[in-house]
Amino acid sequence: MATNAVPFAASASATQEPGFVPLAGRILIAAIFLLSGVTKLTAPAATIAYIQAAGLPAPALAFALAAATELGAGVLLVLGYRTRMIAAWLALFTLATAFGFHRDLADQNQFIHFFKNIAMAGGLLQIIAFGGGRFSLDRQR
Repeated sequence: MATNAVPFAASASATQEPGFVPLAGRILIAAIFLLSGVTKLTAPAATIAYIQAAGLPAPALAFALAAATELGAGVLLVLGYRTRMIAAWLALFTLATAFGFHRDLADQNQFIHFFKNIAMAGGLLQIIAFGGGRFSLDRQR
């Protein structure tokens, strides 16, 4: 028996957007970026050394860009401001991080982190496709 009901999407239909699900999704996916950004700020030397050990150029600049991206884009994603653009930036950032830091797939820890980043990019692509939802600053314009 086919049904048009959308579970967990509070009255979703062709004329009505889902309720809190997009907001919850944005908060949950942004949480890892916010936590990582705060962690970077609390240990900048360790983060810069990690970037340097990965062989990336300009470790101090990379640190600043990563911390600003994680904190700034994380907050903007939660708020739903320019949601699709922010999700696209974070998807690219996440893929770059996967290939820049977690490419040793023979190491089980790196393997897990690599595919975690791939999955996060997939979730961010969903945000790009469907937008921030009803409870976002984008919706208020």
